[in-house]
Amino acid sequence: MQLVKVGLCAFGMSGKVFHAPFLKEHPGFFISGVVERSKEESKDKYPEATIYRSVEEMLQNTEIELVVINTPVQTHYEYAKKALEAGKNIIVEKPFTVNVAEAEQLVSLAEEKGLFLSVYQNRRFDRDFLQVQKIINGKKLGTIKEAEIRFDRFRTMPSGKQHKENPDQIGSGSLHDLGAHLVDQAIQYFGFPEKLFADVFSMKGAEFANDYFEILLYYKNDLRVRLKSSVFSKEAHYAYTIHGDRGSFLQERTDNQENELVAGAIPIYGKEWMQPLKEKDGILNFLNENSETERILTVSEAGNYMHYYQEIYEHIVFGYTLPSPGKEVIQNMKIIEASLESAKEGKVVKL
Repeated sequence: MQLVKVGLCAFGMSGKVFHAPFLKEHPGFFISGVVERSKEESKDKYPEATIYRSVEEMLQNTEIELVVINTPVQTHYEYAKKALEAGKNIIVEKPFTVNVAEAEQLVSLAEEKGLFLSVYQNRRFDRDFLQVQKIINGKKLGTIKEAEIRFDRFRTMPSGKQHKENPDQIGSGSLHDLGAHLVDQAIQYFGFPEKLFADVFSMKGAEFANDYFEILLYYKNDLRVRLKSSVFSKEAHYAYTIHGDRGSFLQERTDNQENELVAGAIPIYGKEWMQPLKEKDGILNFLNENSETERILTVSEAGNYMHYYQEIYEHIVFGYTLPSPGKEVIQNMKIIEASLESAKEGKVVKL
């Protein structure tokens, strides 16, 4: 196989959990470099990778073809720009940037340089997201009239991560963090909305960045989509609630890849490395062709983040479609930016 040499800009949770294991196990990639400013934690599992003390130093390695920008969001623009100027293709962790202007500038620079820019929207490869997509495409619900997508947690105490919780830092807070997933999923399912109204604030207090948001998306066909997240949710809600004119579908958030990876699981290339669910995780209630009610308990199939890197590899080698290109994810940033405006002004914002 053609070997693609990769550099990781950081070795925190993102590098350890979401990127390095998949790059290591995929036979088409080789981790050439990892940026660790003072530690050498990557040496045990990835001894073949050179440890660099700065992103700038790693970018001088002319053999590195692909760079993963997995640093705090406030640095994405700076490092992505430097990587593109150094002639590297890039993957940028979500959220893409702190605002629309930065995202647009990076996309323009990538096009100017003839390089690709993909945003790591890994939740497109979650089992629950894929199950809902399958149900919607199956048309059993008829015309979709209302939907809600939630990503709740119970994290009432501060984490101490300033880039995520300092309200004075642009890009901090749940809206950029978890909202980047929910907004992306809404657009994947239903397209870009016409306007929105949002409530965004901090339940922990004004000294912390937002940890709660509710966004109502308005579509031209009278569809309403609600995106919601709270860190004060001890009891789980259904993560996806889809209502159509012929039925409803409720789906739990059951993808466990992140937890398994944190616990040390090794993803297997070419195989579905997650174990099948033993319990039902969805409810499909609809009117069949005879207008009779059918209520089915469903089980979602395993997701696999390896598919993201397989698509990246196929784009590099065969020119296949690039997953979550930056030009597409600019739409996510427009919704996030408009949500902040709506919450601040208390008004509906047209997109």
